[in-house]
Amino acid sequence: MKIKLHHVNVCSKDVPELEAFYRDVLDLEPEPSLEAGRILDENGYPGKVAFLSDGTTQFHLAEKDFGIGFRTGQAVNPVERGHIAFRTDDIEAFKRRLTEKGIAFSDYGAWAMQGWAQIFFYDPEGNVIEVHQVRE
Repeated sequence: MKIKLHHVNVCSKDVPELEAFYRDVLDLEPEPSLEAGRILDENGYPGKVAFLSDGTTQFHLAEKDFGIGFRTGQAVNPVERGHIAFRTDDIEAFKRRLTEKGIAFSDYGAWAMQGWAQIFFYDPEGNVIEVHQVRE
C-alpha cells in the first residue's frame, strides 16, 4: 500500500479572495482538470472551490460548510476547517489499518469528486486528514 501527499484543503468564507491571495502571493497556478469531476448534487459538495497547484502539490480552496456532517450523516466534516489529503493505491487496506489501530473514520465514498473513494479522520490534535483512492 502506497501513500503520498496529494493536496491541502483550506476553507474560507470568500473563496475568490483566498484564491487571489494564493495566486498573487505564492504564484500558484490554476488546476483546471478537477472542476469537471466534481459531484455537485445533494449527495456531493456544492460549495465554491478553486483548484490550484505549485506544480507538485494541489491546493483545494473550499467554501466553509458547517452543515456537511448533518447532510451526510458523517462525524467528520472536511470543509469546516480544511484538511490535508493523501492518495493511496489501496483504500481498503488503509481502512483496515485505521480499524486495527482503533482510529474512527468517516467513509464518504465517492462524495466530492467522481471516482475518488474518500475517508476522513482526525489526528491526535483534531486536524482532519483525508485518504482517498482514485477508482476509474
